[in-house]
Amino acid sequence: MAAAAAAGKGRETEGSLARRAWRQYLRQLQLHPLRTKMITAGCLAGVSDSVAQKLSGYDKIEKRRLLLKMLFGFAYGGPFGHYLHKVLDYIFKGKKDTKTIAKKVLLEQITSSPWNNLLFLFYYGYVVERRPLKEVKTRVRKQYPSVQLSAWMFWPIVGWINHQYMPLQFRVIFHSFVACCWGIFLNLRARAMSLKQS
Repeated sequence: MAAAAAAGKGRETEGSLARRAWRQYLRQLQLHPLRTKMITAGCLAGVSDSVAQKLSGYDKIEKRRLLLKMLFGFAYGGPFGHYLHKVLDYIFKGKKDTKTIAKKVLLEQITSSPWNNLLFLFYYGYVVERRPLKEVKTRVRKQYPSVQLSAWMFWPIVGWINHQYMPLQFRVIFHSFVACCWGIFLNLRARAMSLKQS
């Protein structure tokens, strides 16, 4: 009986610890939205890269690559998403009707989506893999069309869910979480291409 009560108390403490951590995260998101989104995007980029490295068959996690990917999420992904969603809400004055959401998704897909994928491929080739710029340009020319077409099949659905159901303060976090999975896809694709060319 005493053991069952102790186990129940342990679960209660665990739950309350998780709730306290979530409340603290929400508080930080409210007090320091940009900083919190940057840290979240950086951490999720690190998770994404760690998983991608393991799936690619790396014996040990390459720390330099992991840190550079986290830096990309922290310094670019978080801030870009933060300001993009603020600008979209400003342009469309916070409207949430179906037509407005469709316009937001369309605008996102013809502006930020192509730019983000292009920038990531250049960053990955030139900074992460340290390849010569000429070689990176050639690889990007070959990879970019298929990566962007894949993005247009996937990200509009994510954008729709994000704009329809997520409050403004959670949009970057939701986007970063999905981008974590997308990053695994991009990493595996970039790795496959570089193995073909080696």
